[in-house]
Amino acid sequence: MIDETKLQIMSEKPGIVAAIDQSLNSTPAALRAYGIPDETYHTKAEMLDLIHDMRSRMIVSTDFSSAHILATILFEDTMKRKIQGMYTSEYLWEKKQIISFLKIDEGLDVPANGVHLLKPMINFEERLKEAKEHQIFGTKMRSLIVNANEVGIKDLVKQQFDISKVILEHDLIPIIEPEVDIHSTDKEKAEKLLKKELLAQLDALDEGSQVIIQLSLPVIPDFYEDLVAHKNVIRVLAVSGGYRKAEADKKLSQNHGIIASFSRALEEGLTYQETDFEFEMTLKESIHAIFDASIQ
Repeated sequence: MIDETKLQIMSEKPGIVAAIDQSLNSTPAALRAYGIPDETYHTKAEMLDLIHDMRSRMIVSTDFSSAHILATILFEDTMKRKIQGMYTSEYLWEKKQIISFLKIDEGLDVPANGVHLLKPMINFEERLKEAKEHQIFGTKMRSLIVNANEVGIKDLVKQQFDISKVILEHDLIPIIEPEVDIHSTDKEKAEKLLKKELLAQLDALDEGSQVIIQLSLPVIPDFYEDLVAHKNVIRVLAVSGGYRKAEADKKLSQNHGIIASFSRALEEGLTYQETDFEFEMTLKESIHAIFDASIQ
């Protein structure tokens, strides 16, 4: 069964989602931004140790708390590691009352019809069962829209919902993320096609089935208000999508009812070289600014 306490938090409580789910491919860039150059490590294991140290430093911070953060999105390696002797997702819930979602996609497939679909998922249902064992509340999977191609967008949204139905059968809540590239030359048109397909799939869901939608910030403020109000949508989240923190916060504040699920913008300014006090102050400023933009 779906955890009703967590469902209520995700449905009703003001707050943000901390996306700390960099994949193997995106981890080197995250470490470089954190002040750790590529030559610091020589193996995948060393790289994963370093990114877990960064994530742990964030999570144990005083301001990384349920006062402002509803949930985190975790990479699978993070879920399987421990913080202060507890698995990460258990630590987050039991010590901080912060919900965890698991990134389950295998990355983006090759481009076709203006979009990147999800790559085929390996051991998909086994991973869902393992997520449940770690008190994970739901999942996240990201696909990408580059151009306003109606066929491609229709296929992309259908793929996301087809997989989401399996996730729901495992009593997990899916975050559906059909991100539109912020550099797309026809982003506004792509968003119109995307919203049409999302509404059609949402309307077709079984009675009582609910999902979370995660999107890039739209060209037109409040463009996704129909999704925010839809009975089958628990919450609409926004990714920073490559925008710098100040710009992402500004755009987010113009979209009422949508809350942040920021990654790069959340971590902006954090460095390995900062003292613990400096690190705490930088993270605090980010969390509070993003939270304020989310509750406008």
